[in-house]
Amino acid sequence: MKKLTLLVFLTFITSACSIYHIDSQGVGTKYYPPKKSPTEIVYLERIDRPHETIGQVVVNTERRQQMNDVLEKMKREAAILGADALTNLQTDATGSWKNLPAQELIGNAYVRANFSATVVVFK
Repeated sequence: MKKLTLLVFLTFITSACSIYHIDSQGVGTKYYPPKKSPTEIVYLERIDRPHETIGQVVVNTERRQQMNDVLEKMKREAAILGADALTNLQTDATGSWKNLPAQELIGNAYVRANFSATVVVFK
């Protein structure tokens, strides 16, 4: 009985975990040294100074995730690419889940979404 209770408890705890799939793609041939910390990366809705696009970051996770959590994951990946900023943040649900409305009661934990952003360096 104890083993069954432990198994049910572990199943419940691990099913509440969020899984992130993070991917990035660099563009161009220039090398930019990685940043020491993701806190050096800023998110800007509009960039009003000279910059160069060096790549794109995509995070795939549950649709119910807080945007701050998703941005943190993006900033970590952008720091590896040597970015100064992220911009042009976009999101969309994937596959057939796209047509389902968000459900507050259950949170649609099983519904995946792609969050993508452009990675830039300032000139």
